[in-house]
Amino acid sequence: MRTPLLIGLTVVMASLAVPAHADGMRCGGRLLRDGDSRAEVRAFCGEPADVQTRTILRRPFYNVSGRIVYFGEGLVEIPVETWTYNFGPNKLMRRVRFIDGIVEDVETLGYGYNDPQRGSYAGR
Repeated sequence: MRTPLLIGLTVVMASLAVPAHADGMRCGGRLLRDGDSRAEVRAFCGEPADVQTRTILRRPFYNVSGRIVYFGEGLVEIPVETWTYNFGPNKLMRRVRFIDGIVEDVETLGYGYNDPQRGSYAGR
């Protein structure tokens, strides 16, 4: 009798250990996701309502057939941009994080708002 309970508990625990996939973002008819460039996002989604810029330090690396190979002992400054899209009060806002110009993460935020300075809402 305990075996089904243990199996069920194991399945639940294993599903909690799986990391959640980042959100996607649909602009027009295109789904944007990790790996897309800033130019692609701007072309399909327009200008963001807000842009924040900073840098992070990372060890230099090469991606060789999907395997990360680090080299050197120093750190390199990598640009990070966070764009926030406001699609209006009836849709959820999205925050897109670019690392070195490539989409690293898309996060869903709360509902948007009317922005009188940019028309009815920012981003389309």
